[in-house]
Amino acid sequence: MTTVAYLGPEGTFTHAAALAWPGTTPVALPTVQDVYRAVEEGRVDRGVVAIENTVEGYVVPSLDALLASQDVVGIDEAVLEIAFDAFVRPGATDLTEVCAHPHGLAQCQGFVARTGLAPVPAASNAAACRDATPHQVALGPRLCGELYGLETYERDVQDFAGARTQFLLLARRSDARAALAAAEHTAPGARWRTMVAVTPVVAGPGVLARILAAFGTGGLNLSSLITRPLKVAGRYVFVLTVDAAPVDPALRAVFQGLLDDGHLLKTLAAFPERADRAEVLDLEHVPSGSVDGTAATADVARELLW
Repeated sequence: MTTVAYLGPEGTFTHAAALAWPGTTPVALPTVQDVYRAVEEGRVDRGVVAIENTVEGYVVPSLDALLASQDVVGIDEAVLEIAFDAFVRPGATDLTEVCAHPHGLAQCQGFVARTGLAPVPAASNAAACRDATPHQVALGPRLCGELYGLETYERDVQDFAGARTQFLLLARRSDARAALAAAEHTAPGARWRTMVAVTPVVAGPGVLARILAAFGTGGLNLSSLITRPLKVAGRYVFVLTVDAAPVDPALRAVFQGLLDDGHLLKTLAAFPERADRAEVLDLEHVPSGSVDGTAATADVARELLW
């Protein structure tokens, strides 16, 4: 039986994600940093963390912990649909606050605004439900109502139906190659994704353009780019997600070229893609006011500030 650490308490979305891998024993820990430490120190076999949400984007504490960890790497993914119910203590009256993880509050802004309750952040959505006071509404997975003896105040209070969160399965770097080889065997023909941190040692005009161009020249698609500060003014690390496995000869060649150019590289995660990705962009979700080449001249001037 494989022990898998997750952000507790029992009933979190991360708990549900941990159960996505069969033959595992979930181990609840208080913080995301505790999950990373437990994996790195060998106190558990694996860890699970939320890494990206389709509404709120990357989960920054998880991403930064992955960047900072010396010996932890993502080796698989699980993708869950996220829905929130609102709960209260039996007999609760005089409700004044709504409590959830900050990402949960952000995904239920309409409910928060409509009720006029004061938002209160919690360590996790399940913790908000477990610790709900008589004057609080707690937001969390439907499972939490039964787990913590709560009454349902309202169902499906999230702003966007169909929101999904991507979770990474974490392992020690020394275990990663064997785990990835096993994944290749169990998911033949799957599309792979690799998250890599690229840190330019010498910054200057065009440095990011040259890094990105290396992947295009190598025939590789980049599906994501995020920038994180290096805690030094004006210096950043670029986290790129590439549609390829680390052992892909084309990706290895790009990595070698970036190393030869003097950049610092670190693979953060590699995994077979487990969920369908939208191939066609739904224009309802693009930034409001975006224009293309067919837009009227006045619209282009207004939106681009020409």
